Amino acid sequence: MSEEKKDDEATENVVAEAELPKTIVRRVVKDKLSQLSTGSEIPVLRDSLIAFSESARIFIHYLSATANDICKESNRQIINAEDVFKALEEIEFPEFIGPLRDSLEEFRQRNAGKKQSKAKQTNTKAKRKEPPPPEPNEGQNKRQASEAVASAPLED
Repeated sequence: MSEEKKDDEATENVVAEAELPKTIVRRVVKDKLSQLSTGSEIPVLRDSLIAFSESARIFIHYLSATANDICKESNRQIINAEDVFKALEEIEFPEFIGPLRDSLEEFRQRNAGKKQSKAKQTNTKAKRKEPPPPEPNEGQNKRQASEAVASAPLED
């Protein structure tokens, strides 16, 4: 196999791994189109879905790179939500910030409820699984009994 052919296959594998899930892209596109159309469902060709998917992938990469640059400028290694909001402003998509903040807040509230209920379940399970205190083995019982006898006051 030639070196060039190996490089092409490796590139194809990387690109295939970076693709967005087609079913999710299809669902998002169809949901948005159904909101915009008043009548019947708008058919979407396969090539169009691929174009949407590739456009979204490029946008995500561009936004991620910009947020990463903002993060590094702040001498941090982990990108946070504020870095993404600043990146949206920097790449001139400020109209996305409001809806994204709302969506993030909704997500956090939903997960906070899940975390609390999961913590309660974990605590309940931990209480049920808590082993009983260990019983002393036979050798310890004899020793404890002999110590109790030795320390007991003598009776006349």
